[in-house]
Amino acid sequence: MITILTVLIFTGAFFAAAEYAWWGPERRLHRGVQKRLRTLRVESGGRRPRSLLREQQLSGVSFIHDLYARLSIMNRLQSIIDQGKLPYRAGNIVTLSVIIFAAAYLAADLLGLFPFAVLRILFAFGCATLPYVYVWMIRQRRMRNIEQMLPDAIDLFTRAMRAGHNIHSGLQVLAEETHDPLAGECRKMVEELALGSTVEEALHNLSDRVPLLDMRFFATAVVLQRETGANIVMVMENLSMVIRERLQLRARLRAHTAQQRFSAGLLCSLPLLTGIVFYVYRYDYISLLWTTPLGSKMLTYLVISEIVGILWVRKVLSVRF
Repeated sequence: MITILTVLIFTGAFFAAAEYAWWGPERRLHRGVQKRLRTLRVESGGRRPRSLLREQQLSGVSFIHDLYARLSIMNRLQSIIDQGKLPYRAGNIVTLSVIIFAAAYLAADLLGLFPFAVLRILFAFGCATLPYVYVWMIRQRRMRNIEQMLPDAIDLFTRAMRAGHNIHSGLQVLAEETHDPLAGECRKMVEELALGSTVEEALHNLSDRVPLLDMRFFATAVVLQRETGANIVMVMENLSMVIRERLQLRARLRAHTAQQRFSAGLLCSLPLLTGIVFYVYRYDYISLLWTTPLGSKMLTYLVISEIVGILWVRKVLSVRF
C-alpha cells in the first residue's frame, strides 16, 4: 500500500512539473498564436475579408460545434466574448450555463428551498445567467476603458498627421504609443495592413471588434478623407472635442442622478432584505409563503413582479449617448 501511494505521489508530481515547465507554456503559446491569427482578416480575390484560420470552433466537440454553428445567436455571443478579450468559446459558456441550470434546479429540489416548480425554475435560470453576466461585465469594462482612451489616441493621431505622417504611419504610431486595451486593437489593425488588407477594411474590422459609436466615427472619418481629400486634422480635432464633451456630459449626468439611482437600488433590494430579516427573526410569520397554497401563489407573483420591476427601473434609468 505504501509503495502504491509513493508511486502515485511521484507520478502526480512528475505530471505537475511537466505541466508547469513544458506542456503549460507550449499550450499557452499555441493558444496565443491562434488567437492573434483568428482576429486577422485579409482580402481574398476581391471578396469579403476572410480569417487566416479556417473557422473558429464554438465548442471543443465536433457535433456540438455543428449544432451551435446553426444558431446565429452563438456567433453574437462569441463576438461579445472576443470583445471582452476572454479565452472562452461560446459553446463552452452555453454548456456551462446548462450544467449550472440543472445543478441549481436539482439542489433546490433536494434541499426543498422552493415549494413550486416555477420558483425552482426561476432560481435555476438566475444561476444559469451568471456566466453571461460575467462575460458582459468584462466586455463592458473593456469597452469603457477603450472609450476613455479614445480622445487622447485621436489627438495623438492628429499630431502625427500634422507632423507630416501618412495614414499608415499614423496608425502605426497609435499601435506603438497608446496603452492597452486600445493598443492591442491598433496592433491588430496594423498587422492586417501588413498582410495586404486595405485601410478601409482594416478600419471597418477595428470598428467591428470595438463596437463603439466613437470608433465608428473615427473609422468613417479616415475613410472619407481618403476618398474626398478633406482636412483630416480639422476633422480629428472636432471629433476629439465632441467625444470629450460627451464623456463629460455623461459624468455630470451620473453625478446629478446619483441620489435617484441609489433610491432605485434601495427600492429594488428592499423586498429581499425584508424577507431575509423576517426569515431570521420571524420564521413562523414568513414561512406561510411556502407552507400554504395561497402563500406559495403570492410568493410566485412576488418573485416575478420583482424581476419585472427591476428590469423596468433599469430601462428607465439607462441613458444612451
